[in-house]
Amino acid sequence: MRIAIFGTKAYDRRFLTKANVAHGHDLVFFEPRLDEATAVLADGFPAVCVFVNDLLNADVLERLAAGGTRLVALRCAGTNNVDLSAALRLGITVVRVPAYSPHAVAEFTVALMLALDRNIARAWTRVRENNFALDGLIGRNLHERTVGVIGTGRIGALVARSLRLGFGCEVLASDVARDPDLEAAGVCYVDPATLLGNVDIVTLHCPLTPETHHIVDAAAIQSARPGMMIVNTSRGGLIDTAAMIDGLKSRKLGGVALDVYEQEADLFFEDLSSEIVQDDLFQRLLTFPNVLVTGHQAFLTEEALTAIAETTLASISDAEAGRTLHNRVTPEQVRPHD
Repeated sequence: MRIAIFGTKAYDRRFLTKANVAHGHDLVFFEPRLDEATAVLADGFPAVCVFVNDLLNADVLERLAAGGTRLVALRCAGTNNVDLSAALRLGITVVRVPAYSPHAVAEFTVALMLALDRNIARAWTRVRENNFALDGLIGRNLHERTVGVIGTGRIGALVARSLRLGFGCEVLASDVARDPDLEAAGVCYVDPATLLGNVDIVTLHCPLTPETHHIVDAAAIQSARPGMMIVNTSRGGLIDTAAMIDGLKSRKLGGVALDVYEQEADLFFEDLSSEIVQDDLFQRLLTFPNVLVTGHQAFLTEEALTAIAETTLASISDAEAGRTLHNRVTPEQVRPHD
C-alpha cells in the first residue's frame, strides 16, 4: 500500500523503513505537517500516517477523502487532533498505537519530577560556568510526599506504582475507571477537585478531550495546596497556560515541568534557535527559575520508536488484507482518562 507519511524527522524515517522490511509498503515521507495547506500532497494515497501535531479536522479529512484516502494511521496514542466523527462520516478508518512504550513516558515523567524538585537543570548550568555553590539548590525528598496522578491508564498506572512502591509516596489518583491493582498497592482514588486540593505534586496522564480540556485551570490552581508542583507529559491542553503563569507569579505554584504545551504545534519538533519565537506565553514560561520545559520527547526511546513503527505498519497491513483492526479507534472509544 502507498502511504503518505507526514511530519517526519530522520528518526521516523529510520525506524519506519526498518520495520517496513516485514511489510513491503510504499512509504513516501513528507517533512511538513498535515494541515489544510498540505493535504493535497496525499492525493492518490489510500493511507496517510500522522503524528501528534498533524491536523485532521473535518476540512482536512474531507480533502483526504476526495483524494482517495481511506485510512489514517496515527503513530501515537492520542486522538485529540482528529475529528473522529468526521472520519466516520467520510468512511475513513482511523487506527492508532495505543501502547507503544508506556515505560518510556512513565520513566521520563519521574525524571522530570526529580529534575525539577532537586534543581538538577539549574545545577548543571551552574557547573558549566564553574559555579559549584549550593545556594538556591535546596530541594525536597519525594519520600512521603503526596502526589496526585490524574489518569491511571497504562502510563499513569506505571507512574503511580513507581511513586507508591519505589519512592514511598502517598498517591492519590483520579480516573473514570479504578485500577484494583493500584488500590491494592495503597493508591487512593478521589475526584479531580479533591486530588488537586490535597497533593504536593500533580502529574497528568489523560488524553485531551472536551471533558479534560483545561482540567488544571485558574479555579483548580486556586484550590491547590500552596507550592503545588505540576508535571505534564500528556497533552498541553490539559492546562490553562495563562492561569498557570498567574499561579507561578503569585507563588501559588511551586514549580512546573512540561514536556507538552498548549500551542506546541508551532514550536516543538523544529529547530527555532535562530528565530524570534512569537508565542509570548511560552516565552514568559521560560523566564521562571522553577519551570522546566522539554520539547515533547518523553516517548523518544529506541524501544518506543520501534514499537510505534511496527504497530503502525502492522495495522496498515491488516487494513489492506481485510483483517480485524485491533487498534481501530472510533468516537465512542475515547475515554476522558486513558
